[in-house]
Amino acid sequence: MKTSSTFSVSFAVLFSVANSQADWPRFHGPAGDGSAETAVPTQWGDDENIAWKAALPGVGASSPVIVAGKLFLTASEGGASDVKRHVLCFDAATGKPLWDITVESELPEQDRIREEHGYASSTPVATASRLFVFFGKSGVFAFDHSGKQLWNTKVGSKLHGWGSAASLTLHGTTVLVNASVESQSLFALDGSSGKELWRTGGINDSWHAPVVGKAPEGREEIILAMLNEVRGFDAKSGTELWRCKTSIPWYMCPQPIVKDGVVYCVGGRTGNGGLAIRLGGNGDVTETHRLWVLGKGTNVPSPVLHGGHLYFVHEGRGTMNCVDLKTGEFVFAEDASQPGPVYASLLLAGGKIYSLGRGGKLRITEAAPKLNIVGECTLENGRGMFNASPVGDGGRLYLRSNKWLYCIGGK
Repeated sequence: MKTSSTFSVSFAVLFSVANSQADWPRFHGPAGDGSAETAVPTQWGDDENIAWKAALPGVGASSPVIVAGKLFLTASEGGASDVKRHVLCFDAATGKPLWDITVESELPEQDRIREEHGYASSTPVATASRLFVFFGKSGVFAFDHSGKQLWNTKVGSKLHGWGSAASLTLHGTTVLVNASVESQSLFALDGSSGKELWRTGGINDSWHAPVVGKAPEGREEIILAMLNEVRGFDAKSGTELWRCKTSIPWYMCPQPIVKDGVVYCVGGRTGNGGLAIRLGGNGDVTETHRLWVLGKGTNVPSPVLHGGHLYFVHEGRGTMNCVDLKTGEFVFAEDASQPGPVYASLLLAGGKIYSLGRGGKLRITEAAPKLNIVGECTLENGRGMFNASPVGDGGRLYLRSNKWLYCIGGK
């Protein structure tokens, strides 16, 4: 293995190359905002417009990531005492399986995961040469693109009934790990060696991938939404910079999104709120940097931004919401007739918003300040289990259920 300093340089170069392509290297897209670079199909079905589909060896809520023509995914089979976790690699163009690696899990696991989410909930993050995955108390694993394991670092040993392992974020050559479940900590790991660079404690009831944003004066901040508040940390040291009250009596699951020095959050265990916070503050910034708050939100699916508006769908009622970014006022909050509960994050592609129900029915609406439903498509006869989020890459749409991995678009 190369020395740390030499590897850091080459690793950074490879990461920039990966992001220069039309890749989807992490949860919620290249920029973490759910947006695809190109339009994706608007019509498909079990027997229509399927480029390929591949059977999966296990279940999972993790979403696919795509880099340099390779698609990576995780899955799990078995129970608390015999769980078997898979790290999978496919050719993104053809669906050809390239490899299937099983990792050694630290057992026993949580004896019951609510709603059968399984033991593979974290979406990996990938570069042009590396893949990083997170399996809760079994730790963070690094692989090369041939499936060779490079390192494994533990970040805590606690368990939770909802499952564990928030999705990972890569910042430069550093792997950021939200280990709220495992140790109530935020970790920064060296991407080349897995060595712990720093950790910050006191991370309670935080469920999303770490978000990196740049304050107006240029300072880089890591943002985590958690119990009752949102906090900002220095990206270099992990030192807490600021905290802001949410006016929400519980936690926030959806991925926050940063744009132009402002972080936008929606959430609430009962779907009851959201807020916008200007970055760059210090200490308690509730009075100085909190721009607005919302009276309703969503518990699971992450939002998207488009044309000066924030869009999100309620996970249970199917209400599509559009909020003015400047004022925090609702432009509309209307029934989008979403077919069943929604856990998948929204996808923005070609000026349209894709919202996937857990059964496999997907609703397409225009990304515009007036609700306009433009399409509906269904897989697995609407009776599947789709907890992962849609991925739009290279003009194709990738969807994952507990049984199948789909590539939708021209063959």
